[in-house]
Amino acid sequence: DACPDCGDGPPGGPGGPGGGGGGEGNQAYGRRNVRLAPEVNRILYVRNLPYKISADELYDIFGKYGSLRQIRRGNGPETRGTCFVVYNDIYDAKNAMDHLSGFNVAGRYLVLLYYNPQKMQAKVDAKSKRDQIEALKKKFL
Repeated sequence: DACPDCGDGPPGGPGGPGGGGGGEGNQAYGRRNVRLAPEVNRILYVRNLPYKISADELYDIFGKYGSLRQIRRGNGPETRGTCFVVYNDIYDAKNAMDHLSGFNVAGRYLVLLYYNPQKMQAKVDAKSKRDQIEALKKKFL
């Protein structure tokens, strides 16, 4: 019998405040009382990764701080050296952020940010505006 407010829900279920769950029990309940900043997110955006880093190395580095849902590496020329790390629990993501910001991997210091969908959309919008302006310049100049 799972307590909906304790974070003791079924594995993968919502499990209380923060949306974590996964049956961590009393240890997780204690840290769920901590109030998180509004920008804290389950998804971390990681920059300044070595280009040659393997998926296994990424899972080793980030898996130490909690269970991972997925890791997506950038593979295009614009996104090489970056990745998105998605944790199952928001508190695990915060723990990883606290410990891995500035972590040295193969001589490079990792830059970790919480994923911000509005900021990412703003970049896409700005690029499309620049493309529209360039098209108009070509058309009229």
